[in-house]
Amino acid sequence: MYGLYAILYGSVKNGDFGMALEQPVSLGKALWRGLTRTCPNCGKGNLFGRFLKVSPNCPFCGEELFHHRADDFPAYLVVAIVGHLIVPMILIVEANYAPPTWLQLLVWLPITIVSALVLLQPIKGAVVGLQWQLGMHGFEKSRLQRFVLAPARANAS
Repeated sequence: MYGLYAILYGSVKNGDFGMALEQPVSLGKALWRGLTRTCPNCGKGNLFGRFLKVSPNCPFCGEELFHHRADDFPAYLVVAIVGHLIVPMILIVEANYAPPTWLQLLVWLPITIVSALVLLQPIKGAVVGLQWQLGMHGFEKSRLQRFVLAPARANAS
């Protein structure tokens, strides 16, 4: 095992495996940590440096987070969620009260925009947590460290 680690991460000095966790984080926990906008690895550091800008590293545990490739997927999810919540409400109001169009726009546009903005960051965090836990894109090394090298280290102790 030490040879594989040395190939991937350089030399091993004094058995130091960096931030290898003793118990791997479950998929549900990684998603929850993303939804709460915390680091999927430790659950303590902030996932975002700015509104939708993922921090390059966790300020608490140092986990590399710049590998994520969330792209447009969080936005698609937010559109689907907000659309499925808002459109039925609009149709119910329209069928029961038939308010004028200007009033519909005055009410529903701000609700839709605020809902989308409120959901966008947690959904993106969950997508980053999903990618991190599954080892997608550049997170393969981190996943290998969590699921292969950490248990080997625990067995060697």
